[in-house]
Amino acid sequence: MDDWNDLQFVLAVARSSALTTAAKTLGIDHSTAFRRLNALETRLGVRLFERLPGGSYALTPSGERMATAAERMEEEVLAVSRDLTGSDLRLSGRLRVTSSETLAYRLLTGYIAAFREVHPGIMVELAIDNRVLSLSRREADIALRPVRPKERELWGRKLADVAWAIYAARDFSGALTNGLRNPKDIQEYPVVGWDEAATGIAAAAWLSRIPARTFAYRSNSLVNQLVAAKAGMGLAILPCYLADPEPELIRLLPEPIPELAGELWIVTHADLRRTARIRAFFDLVGNGLAAERDLFEGRRNRPVKAATETRCRGGRKQRAAREVRQRDSSVR
Repeated sequence: MDDWNDLQFVLAVARSSALTTAAKTLGIDHSTAFRRLNALETRLGVRLFERLPGGSYALTPSGERMATAAERMEEEVLAVSRDLTGSDLRLSGRLRVTSSETLAYRLLTGYIAAFREVHPGIMVELAIDNRVLSLSRREADIALRPVRPKERELWGRKLADVAWAIYAARDFSGALTNGLRNPKDIQEYPVVGWDEAATGIAAAAWLSRIPARTFAYRSNSLVNQLVAAKAGMGLAILPCYLADPEPELIRLLPEPIPELAGELWIVTHADLRRTARIRAFFDLVGNGLAAERDLFEGRRNRPVKAATETRCRGGRKQRAAREVRQRDSSVR
């Protein structure tokens, strides 16, 4: 075995258990991946994968040996890459960030704009993904995660707690007969919620306890659930930072739902923590998001007018950008 590309190919198929997904990861089409796997197995004289019903691929003992070796080699390559990148003192280059759709929609993109104003040489690539992308495999350089990271090789800090509450359109809320006395009363009205396939989401699990007939609308997108609630389709459980700034919505109970409380963390791989562009992002964007703690934790219920809030937030971002520009002027 003298071709690292073959090892990468086997590892991609092993991780996805599907040829189509592996092909997409590698930037090739399915037919090319199919021919490549057959040619590799023919050349080696062994079967690397069992083809299972439904189109999935399972490693054979020979394939397992090859995938294990490929993983060890990948770790070495990535470790060297992280070591070199971790010593990079340039405030330029590419920075790949991953976050949820809601955070990007409400706050993150604005802070990235402020970051770009200060550091125009850094190209930010934002991956909107609810999956936990691997920072060890450099699927992202920085992650904004809703839970405390468990991986020991990661480094970062908690920015805020994240509160969730029940919301409805102002017009819709006026039609509530008795109002809500507690969160469980939500089942007495039409509800906007997650699709039934949603897993690993606390709000979806909480809503799964109410009768299915209660749901008027389902979506796998929180931003879409926000839009549906604003359109008067029903009550929705939303993060306070997403819903409180919306003048068309009203929070139906003053306090957030305690069992849905979450967290927001900003993390990177420990090997990259001293990289200049990552430090700069932590300083400006991380500190900017931390300054929004009242909004994240549901203490800024019904701010003044949306336009006023936008101007205030914009001013805060500009001030943060100016402060970081002054602080980093010596680093350049």
